[in-house]
Amino acid sequence: MGEVIVNKATRRQALLISGALLASTALGLGPSTAQTFPTRPITMVVPFAAGGSTDVVARIIAQKMSEGLGQQVIIENVAGAGGSTGAARVAKAEPDGYTILMGTVATHALNPLMLKRKPYDAMTDFTPVSLLVLVPNVLVVHPSLPAKTVPELIALLKADPSKHNYASSGVGTPLHLSGELFKSMAKVSMQHIAYRGSGPALNDVVAGQVPIMFDNLPSASEFIRAGTLRGIAVTTKERAPSFPDMPTIAESLPGYETYTWNALFAPPKTPKEMVDRLNAEAREAVADPAVQERLKTFSATVVGSTPEALAEHVKTEIAKWTPVVKEAGVQID
Repeated sequence: MGEVIVNKATRRQALLISGALLASTALGLGPSTAQTFPTRPITMVVPFAAGGSTDVVARIIAQKMSEGLGQQVIIENVAGAGGSTGAARVAKAEPDGYTILMGTVATHALNPLMLKRKPYDAMTDFTPVSLLVLVPNVLVVHPSLPAKTVPELIALLKADPSKHNYASSGVGTPLHLSGELFKSMAKVSMQHIAYRGSGPALNDVVAGQVPIMFDNLPSASEFIRAGTLRGIAVTTKERAPSFPDMPTIAESLPGYETYTWNALFAPPKTPKEMVDRLNAEAREAVADPAVQERLKTFSATVVGSTPEALAEHVKTEIAKWTPVVKEAGVQID
């Protein structure tokens, strides 16, 4: 009789355990999730066209993550609306860990502030994974401009407020708003000339048609080294390792800081076990010496943060850019 009771108890325990496992599996939270994920390739959406800095950074990191995950991380370029099209796709994707986004300051700080129609909420429609790298912007001028330092440029702009223009890669881009932040903090006036991309803008600045530009440091580097552009200062808090003698704008305007950043995001409600696995592999990828060597060509500073730190970073970036966007009056349909 005692043996029968033990068997009934055992069967009851087994049924309870089985039910719990089925429930957790339905939620995507099974105890073996971390060990078995991923079982197929992962799609990393890059919300810009192939060949840009975000695309190149994504491919470097995806290749290394593929090794650690044991599954290929496939890059899919989904360009449009300044990065919002690709970001919106990931925001609406299944939260199964197999679709992730290489987000930027544009997708998660600027577009949400400027777009009249909001395709997503940057704070609630994504699961943060990791802030990966920071890439400096740079203030450059045509060599014919008599300013060689930030104080000299500010003095030049104040002496004739209506004379000078500055170029950027387009309305509402991080480079445009880097210029607007500079104008606000330095209390100077410049007319913004928007181009369709960094390349055409650089060509006109090199040709002397526009005297001043804010650009990504990687794309401006060859012109600075060739002497066809003068690098005045980088926009990050610290000097760029690739140009150690070039000062920061903050050395003359304390508190000034802008940069391009790349971070991984997953759809909302992605299970923690999957987020933790993606975070671990992403951080290991950017910590790899070979990856860091390649990222140095972009003057990139490697971060590799926790999900919590990325969430706080996005919050801080939105707070920083809100008054700049409002003062510049930038709205995009």
